[in-house]
Amino acid sequence: MMSLSSYVRRGQRIFRRLAWNPKLRITFKSLGYFLCGLIFSGASLANLPLPLPLSVLCAAGGSWPSLLISMGSGLGYWLFWGSAGAQGLVWTGAGLVISLALGSRRPSMHLPLLMPALAAFSVAFTGLLFQLLYKVDSTPFLMYLLRVCLAFGSTVVFANLRERRDPVTDWLAGALAVLALAQVSPLASFNVGFIAAGALAAGAPFPAAALAGLAMDLSQVTQVPMTAVLCLAFLVRLIPHLPQWTPYAAPALVYMPIAALCGVLDVTPLLPLAIGGGLGIFLPGRTPIHRRRGETGIAQVRLELTAAVLAQGEQLLLETPEYPIDEPAILSRAADRACGSCPCRNNCRDITSAEQLPTTLLHRPLLGTDDLPFTCRKPGRLLLEIRRSQDQYRAIRGDRDRQREYRNALTQQYRFLSEYLQELADQLPRKSDPLQQRFEVDVAVRSTGLEGVNGDRCLWFAGTELNYYVVLCDGMGTGSGAAEEGRTAAAMLRRLLSAGFPPEYALRSLNSLCVLRGRGGSVTADLAQVDLSTGRVALYKWGAAPSYLLTPLGPEKIGTASPPPGLSVTGVRETVDKLSLRRGETLVLLSDGVDGEAAMRRAGELTGEDLGDTVARVMRYGRGDTADDATAAVIRLYPTALST
Repeated sequence: MMSLSSYVRRGQRIFRRLAWNPKLRITFKSLGYFLCGLIFSGASLANLPLPLPLSVLCAAGGSWPSLLISMGSGLGYWLFWGSAGAQGLVWTGAGLVISLALGSRRPSMHLPLLMPALAAFSVAFTGLLFQLLYKVDSTPFLMYLLRVCLAFGSTVVFANLRERRDPVTDWLAGALAVLALAQVSPLASFNVGFIAAGALAAGAPFPAAALAGLAMDLSQVTQVPMTAVLCLAFLVRLIPHLPQWTPYAAPALVYMPIAALCGVLDVTPLLPLAIGGGLGIFLPGRTPIHRRRGETGIAQVRLELTAAVLAQGEQLLLETPEYPIDEPAILSRAADRACGSCPCRNNCRDITSAEQLPTTLLHRPLLGTDDLPFTCRKPGRLLLEIRRSQDQYRAIRGDRDRQREYRNALTQQYRFLSEYLQELADQLPRKSDPLQQRFEVDVAVRSTGLEGVNGDRCLWFAGTELNYYVVLCDGMGTGSGAAEEGRTAAAMLRRLLSAGFPPEYALRSLNSLCVLRGRGGSVTADLAQVDLSTGRVALYKWGAAPSYLLTPLGPEKIGTASPPPGLSVTGVRETVDKLSLRRGETLVLLSDGVDGEAAMRRAGELTGEDLGDTVARVMRYGRGDTADDATAAVIRLYPTALST
């Protein structure tokens, strides 16, 4: 006989297999996007439609989800509002155009308020068009302004919910969801909004419960003040020595006394509130607030003082004057050497002019007799000494440039350390909930070398605050020298990143080290920073080959060719691209020895479930006949609930 745990394990395996079935995943995702647009189109305020689907479209990031959301939104405005939903259809069209045009483009990534501003402008322009030209809209002016502000604010909320998770964003998104679900009533006595509100009151923090009650009151689905009901239901959770089931039944228990005090005999919300309170048990519990101790305060003060000392050292280096090269003295010494041994020096009429040569002579590479400001009877001797002075001047100037690079590198390190220590000091007393890991990372690497040793070095490791790093350093050339460069660079980046150093500072420190060692162009760097709480990836490149993002719609090229590190401290810097791996995408990092274009021509064969097969096929299709070491690294994320 099989035990109960065996049945549970079998069910888990079946669930995982179904969850990772591509067809089922796409089906459920498509249905979810469609229902999202349909439900949010029913949100109302003072019996007037709201532009929440427009905000969802502007925050969706383009591609096929935007099409499904717009289809659900258009159907919802037509079903829920009829002719009154004409503005909603225009909002849906505008949101679809904005999402497809700018959702996944660079301007929307580097300008976080661009999409909210476009959403607000769309609502403002549509309202003005319907009021002035068509004269079919009788929306009050205050409601018109409220719609514009709501379009801007809700787009910010949905964008933050998509990019990262924080408590305030979760509270506001929950309130907007309750506002939309309050209009969903499959049965006359069963409102889905009460279920969501009851769950937030039973299992969420107080701000989420209060905002959910406010959303129910604004939707005007009941005459009972739901803000008071949900706030009191949360306070019941704080009463000690109550049975364990009391907090989850509190929304339904508190509703009846409040309804009786208001003189409202409406018992229809009782059942959905009770169901919602029971579902509140599945919401994540509250985390305790971390108290600041005396030792933490002392450590913070010491870090701040050290950061201030480093910042002062940086300022002193910046203020140190750079003494100019005494060009007249160099030319005067050249004239003394030339005229001192000249047989015509006793009766030379131009000896005074020779001692006052113009400094422009030092900057002329091909110096001839015609360039002298006077007629010399022995010009060969003088030209020889001036050319020697030119060589001396170039040597001095090169030494000054080298010293300037050293000082810039040192100044840069002082600034990096100062800002890093100040950031550590600011984080010590921070009272915030710890980040929740929502993804597991899987990395597969395949590498081949030409001369027994490989100049490419790939490392993958966990950092601080749920950051995971994949570093690929390509030592230029082949052989032991390239291998040593790649190994040194990768080890240095690993130490800095493991200590919590920001990726851009770590790469610039590597650049400074290459400059100081005189090893400019000896190595390239690929650095992928994966946030396991959001699934977002920041891909830093400095001289590295382009990478590729494998999506269901095909491969996408990430990054372009750029100069390698070590050429200058201030002249060049790293590039960064932001992308997401939350939807099962695969990120492929390549060294110069792999032809990415050739491998991506057969991208349809690279999207298998096994990363080992994927990286093996990348190497097989992209290796070609290149005479260089080759390395490919493949990165993919899996939800923690479905990880094996």
